[in-house]
Amino acid sequence: MNDAAPAPAPAPRRARVRAPELIGKGGWLNTGGTALTLADLRGKIAILDFWTFCCINCLHVLDELRELEEKHRDTVVIVGVHSPKFVHEAEHQAVVDAVERYGVEHPVLDDPELATWKQYAVRAWPTLVVIDPEGYVVAQHAGEGHARALEALVAELEAEHGAKGTLRRGDGPYVAPEPVATHLRFPGKALLLESGNLLVSDTTRHRLVELAADGETVVRRYGDGERGLVDGGAGTARFSEPQGMCLLPDGRVVVADTVNHALRALDPVTGEVSTLAGTGAQWMQGRPTSGAAREVALSSPWDVAWWRGRVWIAMAGVHQLWAYDPEAGTVEAVAGTTNEGLVDGPAGEAWFAQPSGLAATEDRLWVADSETSALRWVDADGAVHTAVGTGLFDFGHRDGDAGQALLQHPLGVTALPDGSVAVCDTYNHALRRFDPASGEVSTLATDLREPSDAVLVGGDVVVVESARHRLTRLRLPEEAVRVDAVAHRTRREATEVAPGSLRLDVVFRAPAGQKLDERYGPSTRLLVSATPPELLAAGAGTGTDLFRELELDPSVPEGVLHVSAMAASCDDDPANEYPACHVHQQDWGVPVKVVEGGASRLPLILAGLDA
Repeated sequence: MNDAAPAPAPAPRRARVRAPELIGKGGWLNTGGTALTLADLRGKIAILDFWTFCCINCLHVLDELRELEEKHRDTVVIVGVHSPKFVHEAEHQAVVDAVERYGVEHPVLDDPELATWKQYAVRAWPTLVVIDPEGYVVAQHAGEGHARALEALVAELEAEHGAKGTLRRGDGPYVAPEPVATHLRFPGKALLLESGNLLVSDTTRHRLVELAADGETVVRRYGDGERGLVDGGAGTARFSEPQGMCLLPDGRVVVADTVNHALRALDPVTGEVSTLAGTGAQWMQGRPTSGAAREVALSSPWDVAWWRGRVWIAMAGVHQLWAYDPEAGTVEAVAGTTNEGLVDGPAGEAWFAQPSGLAATEDRLWVADSETSALRWVDADGAVHTAVGTGLFDFGHRDGDAGQALLQHPLGVTALPDGSVAVCDTYNHALRRFDPASGEVSTLATDLREPSDAVLVGGDVVVVESARHRLTRLRLPEEAVRVDAVAHRTRREATEVAPGSLRLDVVFRAPAGQKLDERYGPSTRLLVSATPPELLAAGAGTGTDLFRELELDPSVPEGVLHVSAMAASCDDDPANEYPACHVHQQDWGVPVKVVEGGASRLPLILAGLDA
C-alpha cells in the first residue's frame, strides 16, 4: 500500500499556435517613435487589445485593463491594436487624439487597413488575445468582463515561464507623450447656467470648468483633476471622464460621471459635489435595473436631460435609456433591451446602439444614437422612433430627405427654437439640422473638429469642438451650407458563406478555475437575427444552446447576421459555499456575402483557448 498522496493531474496542454506579426500602416503610438515587433515582446506576456475608439465596450475594456496593467507592469505588455469601424477612425490624428483622450498608457498600433485584425481572425470589437513569452497564442476573449480570467491566466503564465527561465522582467516599451497645456482637454458636453456662464465637462482632465459668457475666460474649476469618485468641495471632489449635464429645478447640476458609472450633483453656488445614483461599479447582466438610486449599478451614462419630471439618462454602456427620479431617489431602465441595433417600437422592445446625446422638448426626447449613426426620438407614450439612420453599418454625409440622409457617429443633439434640432455629427466634423416639419436634413456648418455637443446662447449656437479643445460660437445661418453627399459602409470585409445551411458556433470555454453555472437552469443564451430579416429563412430567435443551424435565403445576396451570446460561469471551488459568479456577453454584427463555395460554418469566439 502506498500512503503517498497521488500526483496532481497534469495541466491541460494549450494549443501551440505561433502569433502572427504586428503590422499596421498607421505606425506606433506611445513608444517614443519606435516600431515594435513580436521579437521585441519576447519574454513578456503580451495582451493584444483589438479596439476602436467609437466602441463603448472597447472603452470599458481599457478601464478593466488598468489595474492588471499596473499590477503586472514588469511582466505584462498590453498592446492596443486600433482597428477602425468608421472612416474617421482610420485617420491617424484621430487615433492619436483618442489615445490621449482615454488615457491609454500602453503601446498602440494604428492599423487602419485591419491588417493585423485579419491575421488574428478577429470578428468583434473588443477582442483580447494573449501571447505567452515564447510568442505563442494561448487565449482569446471577445467582449468585456474578462479581467478576472486574465488575472488568473497571467499568474499561471508568470509561474510557468518563470520556472522555465523564459520570462523577462523589467520595464516595457511604453513611452508617455509630452503633456499639452490648454484650458480644456477633449471637452465632452456643455451647459448654459442660470448665471449666463457656461459649464463644460473637461473630460480627459476629470473635472468641470465654468467659463464666462465669452466661452473662453475660466471662472472656476470643480474637481482636483485626478481620476476618482470623491464627493466634497470644488478643490477636493473627483470625477472620472465626466460627460453630459442638465439642470434640476432646484438649481443643482446633474453630471453624467461616465467612467465612474454614476450620476453626480454639483451645487454651482457652493461648489459642493455629491453622488446621486450608481454604486461606482459597472452594471452587468443579471443585476437589478431599478431600485434605490445609490444601490443600483449604472453603465457609462453619457448624457442626461430633464424631461417630464425625471432625469433621463443615455446609458451608452448597455444601449438603453434609464431615468432618475429625484423625489423618490430611484432609478430604472425605461427603454431598450440591452441588445445593440436599430429597432423602433414600444420602449421595452426597442433597440439602441450607444445612445450618447439627449435633448428634451415638450413632447419629444431626442436621442443621438451614435453607433447606428442615427437620430432617434421618444414620444410622450414612451415609443421609440427613428428620424435619420438605417443601422449599424451604414453612415456618411448626405443631406436631403431624412429617409436617405446619412450621419457618422453623432454624439450630441440640441433642440432649436423653430422645432428643428441641431445634430453634432461628430465623425463628419459638422453641425447638421433635421426639420421634422419638412423631413429634411441639411448642413449648418463644417470644419468643426469632432463636435460633441452644442448649446443655444441667445441667437447663437455654441459648439463643443472636442478635438480642438475649445468652444466655438456660430451664428445660426438662414440657409444651410451645401455639402457633396458621401455614403459609406463599415470597412470590415464580408464573410463569404454558402447559401442554404450555415452552422453557427459560439465557442465558449469557462476560464481556468470556473465552470458553467447551471444551478438555476441553462447558463447560456443565444439570440440571432439579420439585416435584412429576409436573409434568414430559418434560425432566427432566442435559444439556450451556443450553436444554431441557420438557413440562408439564396435570393438575398448579402446582409448582416446579428448574434448576441451570453454565458454564466462561477468559481469552481467545492469548499466555497458562495462562489463568485460571472456573466460573459458579446454582440456581433457579421457582414456576410452569400456565394457558392462559401463557408458552411461560422465560428465566433466568446472565450476560450485558441485552437
